[in-house]
This record gives sequence, structure tokens and C-alpha cells, in this order.
Amino acid sequence: MSGVGVALIGLFQGILVVKAIEQSQVTPRGLTSADAKRLLSEHGPNELTPARRAANVIQILRLFANPLVIILLIASLVAGLLGERLNAAIIVVMVLFSVALNFFQTYRSERAAERLRQQVAPTAAALRDGKWVEVLRRDVVPGDVIRLLAGDLVPADARLLEARDLHVNQASLTGESLPAEKEALAIEPAKQDPVEDRGMVFLGTSVVSGTATAVVVATGRKTAFGDIAARLAARPPETEFERGTRAFGLLIMQTVFFLVAFVFLVSAALHHDPFESLLFAIALAVGLTPEFLPMITTVTLGQGAVHMARQKVIVKHLEAIQNFGSMDVLCSDKTGTLTSGDTVLDRHLDPFGNAAERVFLLAYLNSFFETGVEDSLNKAILHKGSASPLDLAILHHDHPDIAGYQKLDEIPFDFERRRVSIVVQAGENRLLVVKGAPESVLAVCSEHELDGQTLPLDTEAKARCQGTYEALSADGFRVLAVAYRKLPQQTSYGGADEHDLVLAGYVTFFDPPLEDAAEVLESLRRDGVAVKILTGDNELVARHVCSHVGLDAGRIVMGEELDRMSDSALAQVSEQSTVFARVSPAQKNRIIIALKSRGHVVGFLGDGINDAPSLHAADVGISVSNAVDVAKDAAQIILLEHNLRVLHGGIIDGRKAFGNVMKYLLMGTSSNFGNMFSMAGASLFLPFLPMLPTQILLNNFLYDLAQVTIPTDNVDPSFIRKPRRWDIGIIRKFMLYIGPISSIYDFLTFFIMLKVFQASEQLFHTGWFVESLATQTLVLFVIRTGGNPLRSRPSLPLAITTLLVVVVGIVLPFTPLGGVLGFTPLPAKYFLFLFGMTVTYLLLVEVVKRRLMRTVLN
Repeated sequence: MSGVGVALIGLFQGILVVKAIEQSQVTPRGLTSADAKRLLSEHGPNELTPARRAANVIQILRLFANPLVIILLIASLVAGLLGERLNAAIIVVMVLFSVALNFFQTYRSERAAERLRQQVAPTAAALRDGKWVEVLRRDVVPGDVIRLLAGDLVPADARLLEARDLHVNQASLTGESLPAEKEALAIEPAKQDPVEDRGMVFLGTSVVSGTATAVVVATGRKTAFGDIAARLAARPPETEFERGTRAFGLLIMQTVFFLVAFVFLVSAALHHDPFESLLFAIALAVGLTPEFLPMITTVTLGQGAVHMARQKVIVKHLEAIQNFGSMDVLCSDKTGTLTSGDTVLDRHLDPFGNAAERVFLLAYLNSFFETGVEDSLNKAILHKGSASPLDLAILHHDHPDIAGYQKLDEIPFDFERRRVSIVVQAGENRLLVVKGAPESVLAVCSEHELDGQTLPLDTEAKARCQGTYEALSADGFRVLAVAYRKLPQQTSYGGADEHDLVLAGYVTFFDPPLEDAAEVLESLRRDGVAVKILTGDNELVARHVCSHVGLDAGRIVMGEELDRMSDSALAQVSEQSTVFARVSPAQKNRIIIALKSRGHVVGFLGDGINDAPSLHAADVGISVSNAVDVAKDAAQIILLEHNLRVLHGGIIDGRKAFGNVMKYLLMGTSSNFGNMFSMAGASLFLPFLPMLPTQILLNNFLYDLAQVTIPTDNVDPSFIRKPRRWDIGIIRKFMLYIGPISSIYDFLTFFIMLKVFQASEQLFHTGWFVESLATQTLVLFVIRTGGNPLRSRPSLPLAITTLLVVVVGIVLPFTPLGGVLGFTPLPAKYFLFLFGMTVTYLLLVEVVKRRLMRTVLN
């Protein structure tokens, strides 16, 4: 973009601010509800790529745009012009029924999935009618006054009105990984790059630290992120499940084109009626094509998502369900996973372990004045702020009098120092109050305080202070050290001032292990999911908690060890170890990538500001409903309860959904494929078409109708016992082994019909229609389970639709409609033959299936 263009953008942003203030009467009380409603209608939803759901008519027309549907409709038109109005009408009716069924089922599942996504839709804190309220991010409008806290996603481009120690991650706009400092400024002259404007925050960025209020100047596609979003709106990379279904569809389509061309050429060589031959070839293509695969997939995953929602697991993207079920490694912090997450302050002790009130006062000062903590408490009704559970535990414990203290400066927490420092003033004295990991704080202390006296921190005293916090950690307490030093007056303070501190003592916290943690962990292990703990706590606390819940804590890998490992060494260590302590967000990310490099499907459960990279890196990003916005936005799965049992239930539901999709795929590559192959082969030696085109279409429609209820089916416990991944190999084997069995029985039917029943063309069509429909439909009861079909019960809807389709197929030739479709009543002896053929076919398929599935289920 030229310099002039950039300058115009900067100028335009300034104009928008003025316009928003003038038109909407923006005041410290924000917009009125009436103003917000009017502005929303003027500017539209705050969406980068508006979720335009096509009208129902458009969606139906898209189903008609399927190449095979178009060909069938053209064929029906030609048939009508040639005087074959009955055939034309039958084809049209079959097409209409198929499209209607496809649309209804897909529409219902997509709407259910959309309702679930709305439960975890991103929100923003906006000032409406003089009160802070939570509004959907899509409803934010120019002129809105918004509030930002650490962990929030910036909901729109906005000019800062107030800012306090505000740092924003703008990597999505600039590529710069370091946070940018922001402050409330008057409208500046346009910069070479408007993103450099320190007084602006932008959609697509996130708050790393600090708090702010701002007035929105641009939303949706009018934001600085709008052009970038248009490029990012491209379809995300395919999941393993999507790649597999696409490969399956390609395989079927290649087979379709080969068989259709073969049948048409053979029919032409045998001088069959050209139009009938073409219609037969088209019907054959329809029979082979898995035209209901998208619908079956959407319905199955949609129903899986609805069922998971009842278990308090919300799926943001249906495609994530299969990855969720395939997950074999779950990485998580221990807090809220192994422990209750309800952290309480237990004791406040001097360096040698005796009770000390001054330690609590200093800890309270540090927590109270830490950026974002007080605002987080006020914002708790809206959504989770940036305060850590330890800060909240301190502030909820007691309320000492701190009226005489004033905050001057802050040195924020980071994962290198592992401490946070606050500069306060009381009277003429300035005090640096430091709180953080004991080893990090102790390293910058030169003295310690006992009974009001300041004593040197010599080797003996330091060893004793270290022994105090180690003993507390070994008992399962989380421990923070508290230290201080007096400061000279100066304009600002930084990390260089954290030296020669006086160790005041320790504050200890108790987060009890969950009563059912050991049981749930064992259930996950039994179902093939290994849980790995990635915690920022020290190894003593981690060992105590993990040992209590049955996790192997024999070898704990420390964060400092990871920094010395190569990627290949880390890959091996990450696979063999269960607990990682004192790890930073960057190190968590390395562990996840290392596990993926070893072929694992990795899930990561995170809810913090710094968890977003790991949530992106994992195959399955999992967060919780009260997590910060950055974490929820990066996650694919949202838990309404931070609970491993809820997570375990979601994993099992994911496997069930995948299992039901696989049933449809296996059906499409076994009996159905075999029947269509038989039709192609029969055209070589029969003096007539083996089945009329309209009969093939009806056969295919009834067959598909029987499978519509597959999404409701039960899934074998043996299938959900371990993670399942896409396996094109088992699909190919079903095609190569079970498909030919179906063809053998079809050719046997041809022989019996011609030689035993001396069938006419019409009787032949009828007999094979009923036999093929019965065998290819009833085999679903065999293929749907990897075990004994007599012990594995199908769902009631599946049993009803399957049996009903077979009954319809048998009864149809005896009805007036049968004659219209070219059928004739079958002799009584035929049904004895049908029973024997069906039973022996199902038994033979069961034997072959057992051999094929043995390697899959073991």
C-alpha cells in the first residue's frame, strides 16, 4: 500500500472517531440501547466475514446442482419428449424425494450445531445505558465504549479513552511477537503504518496486560484487519477426517466413471436401445455414488455435537469431533484438572515457618495493586478477568487496611523472572513489594525478616528458608515468597530494582485433589488416552498431587531441562514422561509439537492468556467456558465444566460419531458396490438390461433411506475402547473382499432366476430387485458391529427403517404401483430361495468381516 493510502487510512480513523462521538453522543456513559440498535442496522454485524446463511431455496438449489442430479433431470426431460412420460415422472419423483430428505436432515443438524456455537459465542464488555453489560461481539457498533482486560480479544478498532499499563499482542497485524505498549492519546497525525498509533487498538489483537476503556471507531470489514481477514477466510486446512472422506469419494467416483463407460460401450456393442442403455448407465452411477455421504456425515456429527452438549461439551466446529475421538494424549495443567481449582489461602508464614501477619499485608498489597486484578473482581459477573487464582485467594482471605498506600509503578510478571513487583508509597516512604516463585524471589534476596528484625541471609539462613518452602511444597501446598525493599524516589522502576530484597516470608495455598480424579484418570488410560501434566508449579507440589491421584511422578522433567534438549531428544522424553514442572508457555508448545512428531493426536486443555499458542498447536484445542477470550477463541472444544469426567464423556461421544460415519462408508464399499458391479457384469451376457433404470433408482433410494438412521445407532464398546483414526485400508479391504461376495450371490440369483424359474424379463427384474435390496440392506446389521450381530443391538430407529425398507421391497411387486414400475408378482417358491440366499449371504459376510475387523479392534 502506498504512503498516501496509509495516510488516508489514518485520517479516516480520526474522522470516524469524531463522527461516532457526534452522531452517537458518546459520553462516559456510552451509548444508549436505542443508539446501539440504530448503529447496528446502519453498519451491520461486527463480523469480518459475515455468516451469511443461504436462504432455504438457495440451499435446495445447490442440492439440485449436483452433476448426477442434473443428468437425471435432463434424462427425465428427454424421456418425456420421447413419449416415456411414466419413466420421466418416476425419475423426477426419486430426485425430489432424495433432495428433500437430504435437505431436511442436513438443515436440522446444521441448525442444532449453530445453536450450540451460540452458547460460546465471543462477547465484549460495553457501556450501554450507563452500565457495563456483556454483549455479543457481533453486536458491537461504532461509538460503543468498551472495556478491555488482560486476556481479552479486542472486539473492534477503537480509540483509547483511558489506559493503564496496557500491552497488546498485534502479531496478527504486524507479525511482531513482542507486545506493543498502548496509551490514551489525542488523535495523532497519520503514521506511515496506522497500526503504530499508540492510541489505537485493533480487531484481531489481544490484551496481554493492563486495562483500558476505548471508543469503537470501526467494525467488521471496515477495520484494519478486514483485508487480512478476507484472505484468512479461505477454508482452513483439511482435518484427517475430511481428507479421508474426500479420498473415499474420489475412489468411488473413479470406479463410477469406469463402470459407466464400460456398461454404455458394452450395451452399444450388443445393440441395446441407446437411450435405455444411457439411462441404465446413469442410474448405475447414481447407485454407486455416495450422494448421501455429506448428509450422513453432517447428521452424525451434528447429533454427536448435540449429545456432547448434554454432557457439557460444546463443539465449535463439527470436524473437530473426529480429532477429539482420535486423541490419545491429553496435556493439561493440574489445577482444575487433578485439583478442584478452588484455591484458598491456607497460611502466611515468616521465612522459618512461623505465623506472620506482616507477610499477609505485603502479599495483599501486591495482589490488590497488580494490574487488572481489582478490575477482574468487579468484572466477575461479566466474564473471567486476568487475576490468577492465587491473587483472588489472597484478596478473598481478609481485608487489611491499606488506605494509606498508593500505587506508583509495577513490574509485571513474566515467565523468565517468575515474579511480579509493585511499587507503593506510604507517606514519604516508597516500597517495592515482590511476590513470586520462592526460588526466583530468594535468588534476589540478601536479607530476611524475623519478629520485626532484619537479618542477613547468609548460607545457613538461606538453606533454612529454602527448607521451609520445600517442606511446604512436599506437603502439597502451593507456595509464594513475599519480599520487599525500600526504594529511592525516581521517575520509574524496572526489573533492575529487584535486588537486595528482604525476604518477609511465604503465603501458602491449598487446592485439594478432586475425589474422583484417580478414577477418571484410570478410565482415560483404559480408553487409550494418556494424561500428561504440564504445570508451572515446582516439582515438589507436582509430585505430591500426581502421586495422590495415581499418576507416575517418578521422573519429573523440569523446564530448565527442556531448554537443553534438542527437538529429537524432547520427542523421546515427552513420550516417556508424564509430569513436567516449572514449564513456560513456550515450553508447553514445544512438548505438544514433540508429541505430534511421534504420531500422537494431542489435545491441550488450557484457559489462560498464554495458552493460545499451545491450543493452536494441538490437534484438539480444549478450553473452558470461563476462560479468557484468547483461549476460547483458539480452542475447538469448550467445556462448560472444568472437569476430566466431562472431557472423558466428550471423547467417547466423538468416537461414537466417527464410528457411525464409518458404518456408512463400509456399507458403500461392500454390498452396494458389489450389486452395482453385478449390474455392470450382467450387461455382458443378458439379452436385456438386468434392471430398469427407474428400478435401479428406486432400489438405491430405498437402500439410502434405510441408512438415514445410522447416526442414531449404538456403537460397540470394543470400538470406543481406544482412539480411532481414519483408515482407508479397512475400507479398501471391505471393497475387495465383501463386494465380490455380494456379486457372487447376485450372479447366483441370475442363474436361479433364468434356469430354475425360467424368468421372463419382467420377472427377472423383480426377483433381482427384491434379492439385491434385501441382501444389501440387511447386511447393515452385520457390518454395523465388529462383533456378533446377535449380541450387539442396533438402535430402534435403525432397526425399524432397515426392516421397513425390506418389507416395502417385498410387498411392492404385489401392489398396483408395482406394475407401473415394471414389476410382477413373485411365485411362492421364490421366497424360500430368498430366505436361503439372504441367510447364507449374511453368514458368509459375518465370517469375512470378523477376519477383517480383527486387526482393527485389537
